[in-house]
Amino acid sequence: MRTVSTHEAKTNLSKLLARAEAGEEIVICRRGVPAARLVPLKKSRKRSRPKVGTVTSGPVDVSSDALEPMSETDLEQWGV
Repeated sequence: MRTVSTHEAKTNLSKLLARAEAGEEIVICRRGVPAARLVPLKKSRKRSRPKVGTVTSGPVDVSSDALEPMSETDLEQWGV
């Protein structure tokens, strides 16, 4: 674990971030007193966002008329 002053942290932030990403913990001190700790984030599994309206994890087939206007009968059944 490396200890740095606030001045050194401001001056070398990009380098310190790279070291933290590599797994190192860095303590930032103000006037010799530890004030903060720069630590690497845990890498989370990258999850894909679900597609709107899907309930399965795979692709969904959509009929060719899905975006066509609804008939008057259909609108009445939906209460529109």
